[in-house]
Amino acid sequence: MRRFIQSRWTRIGLMVATLGVAFFGIPALVHAADPNGADTIAANPNAGLNMAWTLIAGFLVFFMQLGFAFLGAGLIRSKNTMNYMTKSFLDFCIASLGFWAFGFALMFGGSKLWPGLEDGNTVIGFSGFFLTGENYDVSTIMGWFFQMVFAATAATIVAGAVAERMKITAYLAYSFIIGALIYPIYGHWMWGGGWLGTLHIGGAIGARDFAGSGVVHTVGGLAALVGAWMVGPRIGKFNSDGTPNLIKGHNLPYVAIGTFILFFGWFGFNPGSTLAATDLRISVIAVNTFLAGATGAVVAMYWKFARTGKADLVLACNGALAGLVAITAPCAFVAPWAAVVIGAVAAPVMIGTAYLVERVLKVDDVVGAVPVHAGAGIWGLLAVGIFADGTYLDVSGLVDGSANQLVLQIIDVLVVIAWTVATAAITFYAIKKTIGLRASKEEELAGLDVPEHGTEAYPADVPVRVAAATGAAD
Repeated sequence: MRRFIQSRWTRIGLMVATLGVAFFGIPALVHAADPNGADTIAANPNAGLNMAWTLIAGFLVFFMQLGFAFLGAGLIRSKNTMNYMTKSFLDFCIASLGFWAFGFALMFGGSKLWPGLEDGNTVIGFSGFFLTGENYDVSTIMGWFFQMVFAATAATIVAGAVAERMKITAYLAYSFIIGALIYPIYGHWMWGGGWLGTLHIGGAIGARDFAGSGVVHTVGGLAALVGAWMVGPRIGKFNSDGTPNLIKGHNLPYVAIGTFILFFGWFGFNPGSTLAATDLRISVIAVNTFLAGATGAVVAMYWKFARTGKADLVLACNGALAGLVAITAPCAFVAPWAAVVIGAVAAPVMIGTAYLVERVLKVDDVVGAVPVHAGAGIWGLLAVGIFADGTYLDVSGLVDGSANQLVLQIIDVLVVIAWTVATAAITFYAIKKTIGLRASKEEELAGLDVPEHGTEAYPADVPVRVAAATGAAD
């Protein structure tokens, strides 16, 4: 026992020493690059405009967290609303701290995209931890903020799939790990100068994912699949013969509100990924984003209408989100007509993936996170290799007579599936064996709001008896 205690205190001491060096040693050894922006604006008069554009786009992506909160809360039962809102609020807080401490450095170290990111290789980055030293620079910190809101989006996708039965402590532990490790390491391979983004096949250089169909949405969607599978289905979701039951959400207007907010926020997600207001391709990207989302909604709605004669709001919303997810990778590389096709295909891809997840894999995905984000995200990655027309950054797909880019995109799809499924499985398994994944049966049946938060989202009215003589409540 004494040896164990000594070992534990040794580990704690090493951790404290490491943090001490990070906070105090590094700033003392390395001078900050440009913490007030004077040198940056002198070197590039457009820097202020481009920085404002990028930060405003980041604010829009951050605002999408509210959209995810409304969307998911509307699709669950009222007894779990407080729990879901708490997870939606805290997951980006936790994930962003993981990304600040470790994720940003692992993702962009060695990329040299901004000052202080010189050290790293094609597998992993080694510079940028804690935004200290040369990272204390206006451009680097701008880049961190824009990338942080993307990391937080990947984390929050999981909330909907595991809703109504995962312990909040388990969920927050996962959120830190995706922000610190899972998202950034794969992101380094694609966006941080890593091997996937620089892989050569024929005349094509690097798999392409302009704004994150793979890096953000497929990672989040596949992690949601693993998490929902490992935590198990909600009580009553599946019958003894494996057939699923419909468990209705409690507030469909929330679903529409959430979708409107997410759709709006996507104009920060995609056009903002130019990182420059002076890149006039932003007009094409914005229109492509809108067309794909609108088409996905229409196709999904008419598919359901043709089958049942009913216009399904929830399916239309998920169709819009699927179209938006799918266009996120190719939005800068395709023409508007292709965006319509990509959005149109995204809807049946989403519907087919939902059938696979629920009917074949028997996984209880409460809000449809897996089909919307993983299914449509994979389609978006492949769409780059099909529809890229060569008019932007020399990215050419099948419509421009080249199959090389499609091969790169297929490799990317295989890599993101293997990486995310493996790392998410390890993460959720470790959490399950330590703090546990699932709430108790009694807590789940009663709803997680009171057991985990001590209050309800919709408390029943409690009559108050007023003393006639004193006017005081008792």
